[in-house]
Amino acid sequence: MARLAVAASLSAVLFGAARGMELTKESWDEAVAGKTVFLKMFAPWCGHCKSMKPDWDKLMAEYKGHVSTLVADVDCTAGGKALCDEHGVQGFPTLKYGDPSDLQDYEGGRDAAALKTFAAGLGPQCSPANLDLCDDAKKAKVKEYMALAEDAREKLIKEKQGAIEKLEADFKELLEGLQKTYESANKKKDADVEAIKASGLGLLKSVHAHVKKTGSAEL
Repeated sequence: MARLAVAASLSAVLFGAARGMELTKESWDEAVAGKTVFLKMFAPWCGHCKSMKPDWDKLMAEYKGHVSTLVADVDCTAGGKALCDEHGVQGFPTLKYGDPSDLQDYEGGRDAAALKTFAAGLGPQCSPANLDLCDDAKKAKVKEYMALAEDAREKLIKEKQGAIEKLEADFKELLEGLQKTYESANKKKDADVEAIKASGLGLLKSVHAHVKKTGSAEL
C-alpha cells in the first residue's frame, strides 16, 4: 500500500508539472520570455501524441524551471488553439523549437533519447537580450528594429503576419480547388467506366470466353 501511495503521489506531481507547462495564448509571453523553447503542439485524441506523451512529460519535468530552455505542451484543441493557428500547425503532433518569435520545425527522432539529446543542445539564441550571439547581419537588424517607433514595429509585425496568413489562406484555397477538381474528375471517370460496361463489355467477354472454350462461333 505504501508503494502504491508513493507511486500515486509521484504520478500526481508529474501530471501536475506537465499541466503547468501547457501554454496558452494568454500565458505565452510571460512563459517564453528570455527562453529558447521546445514545444509539442498536439490534440488529445491523436494516437501519435498519446504514444509520445510519457517521454515528453518526463522531458518537461526535467526542464521545469530551467534558466534558458522551456519544454512545453500546446493543446491545439483547447487553450492553445490560437497559438497553433498562429504558427500554422497542420498535423499532430507538431514539434517546434527555437526563438519564440521565430519557431522552427523539429524534424528529428521522437523517441526519448533523441528528444533528450536535442533539448540538451538548445541554448540562448540571438535576440536583443543576447546580442553577443548575433552575427553582424542580425545585429544590424536588431538595431534597425529598435530604432523604429513602437507603432511602426507593430505595423511591420502585422504586415508580415498578414502576409503569412495570406499564404496559408491561398494554399488552403488551392487544396480546396484541387479537391473539387479531383472529385469532379473521379465522378466523370466512374460515369465513363459505367458507360463502357453498359455498352456490352460484359456480354462481349462472355461471348469471347464461350468461343475459346467451344472452338465455335456458331450459335
